[in-house]
Amino acid sequence: MSTLSRSKIAELAEHLENAELQAFDVTKITDDYPDMDWEDAYDIQWEIRRRKEARGTKVIGLKMGLTSYAKMKQMGVETPIYAFLADYFNVPDGGAVKIDELVHPKVEAEIAIITNKPLRGPGCTVAHVLAATEAVLPAVEVIDSRYRDFKFDLKSVVADNASSARFVTGGNVKRAEEVDMKTLGVVMEINGEVVATGAGAAVLGHPAASVAMLANMLAERGEEIPAGTFIMTGGITAAVGVKAGDSVCVRYQDLGSVSLTIV
Repeated sequence: MSTLSRSKIAELAEHLENAELQAFDVTKITDDYPDMDWEDAYDIQWEIRRRKEARGTKVIGLKMGLTSYAKMKQMGVETPIYAFLADYFNVPDGGAVKIDELVHPKVEAEIAIITNKPLRGPGCTVAHVLAATEAVLPAVEVIDSRYRDFKFDLKSVVADNASSARFVTGGNVKRAEEVDMKTLGVVMEINGEVVATGAGAAVLGHPAASVAMLANMLAERGEEIPAGTFIMTGGITAAVGVKAGDSVCVRYQDLGSVSLTIV
């Protein structure tokens, strides 16, 4: 049940989007609105999406966050969160991410998929997702919470579009049946030094489980995952902070590598 008025949701959406677009930090919104609920948080996120689309920005994908069981336990929650990906978030493989457009960026390795048929909840399963997966590809997400010192609670971060900022895809694209997403390994290097490793099972036991959960969560708002949707399934590795001058390369078993520089 929503606790915030439509005008307050619009006000908070403008506040958080301005922080993202102008790269300044803010205090978490639950400091001022401690009684806001999950519906309020997603209402703010969807209003940010509406604002962007009204200005001509295209939403080119979706993402899941907080998809590690250990992280969920640490944060005291039982469900991951989702967000949208705007067209200007996309950086070409080997491209540059401008540090002055961000507050305090971190990078994490992910497995992404592209669907070839709609996925609808409730009741969406891993089997449904695998049957609807056209392609599997590697991705690196640059997350950037707009909250001061990267300190927030989950409702605040949902409202802030789950810290979405930039992402890079590249490497090799494979069909779903050619890849075991669960055992697929990744190695993240920054400036040639290994800083994180992991495997797809870190994402809810299987990245397809993350997509199934996304479909089921969207169903609560009467939404679905359309055919042709690009979805980042969640971080395989921990998020690692980056600074100007850093060179990031993530190597994926059977899927090549993805790289970017911070300038």
